[in-house]
Amino acid sequence: MARSVWKGPFVDGYLLKKAEKVRASGRNEIIKIWSRRSTILPQFVGLTFGVYNGHKHIPVSVNEDMIGHKFGEFAPTRTFHGHSGDRKAQRR
Repeated sequence: MARSVWKGPFVDGYLLKKAEKVRASGRNEIIKIWSRRSTILPQFVGLTFGVYNGHKHIPVSVNEDMIGHKFGEFAPTRTFHGHSGDRKAQRR
């Protein structure tokens, strides 16, 4: 279910503060975040975020196409190692 339009997109408050701090400093450093549920805003375009996937921080550089999506969409939590049937097909 989508969030109500009148509420606006959800973004953790500390995330906005960190993004403004990095943009003001002018350095291109990775901002480590744990908020996978936060929505990507236009203010984040051009910044690089380290999104935590439960194991490590995955670097995600934000571009214009990502606006409106959640950070968690770009840092997968599960590693796909392939289907078991594929190994049998490769041996033959």
